[in-house]
Amino acid sequence: MSWIKVIPPEAATGTLAEQYRRLASGDGQVDRVLQIHSLRPHTLEAHMGLYKSSLHHPSNTLPEWLLECIGIFVSRLNRCDYCNLHHSTGLARLLKDEQRMQELDQALSEVLPGAPFSASEQVMFEYVRQLTLDPAGVLQQRVVRMREAGYSDGEILEVNQAAAYFAYVNRCVLGLGVDIADETLGMSPNSSADVNNWQHR
Repeated sequence: MSWIKVIPPEAATGTLAEQYRRLASGDGQVDRVLQIHSLRPHTLEAHMGLYKSSLHHPSNTLPEWLLECIGIFVSRLNRCDYCNLHHSTGLARLLKDEQRMQELDQALSEVLPGAPFSASEQVMFEYVRQLTLDPAGVLQQRVVRMREAGYSDGEILEVNQAAAYFAYVNRCVLGLGVDIADETLGMSPNSSADVNNWQHR
């Protein structure tokens, strides 16, 4: 399951048990990427705040499916199979369109995603790729190009935060040996209500 000790839901008590209760999917599963925080529940809380704010906050203006695509692309660049499989499955559930999912999946497997992503989305993925593989090499012109492609500065921030979140979670998974085993894919809580309940309980 991982290279460090993990407290499973059935053995959790106190704050951790309450966190697990709120994070469990409909079938009661708590994803292993979340259980990896069990020895330091405060890091689980921070992880969930970043996850919800980056991908599922109602104040975001970029579509959720596009933010998920950013995550899948970053996870593939980082060779994080766990996050790639979870979020690819989640994207398919979100889209409910098998043909479109196949087209997006193929594009996200390329060095730089092309069609069916729009020209402006392709500019965005150029930024995401460099931010993931060469963050020190990102120049202001990359941001200017996204702005010229029609993204507002707030949307550019959303792109940055989604890419940065996946860089973080990929390293949590890869650096601590989190495996997918028999986990049900793509079932993490993702509703707007969950965002508010987590951040403002």
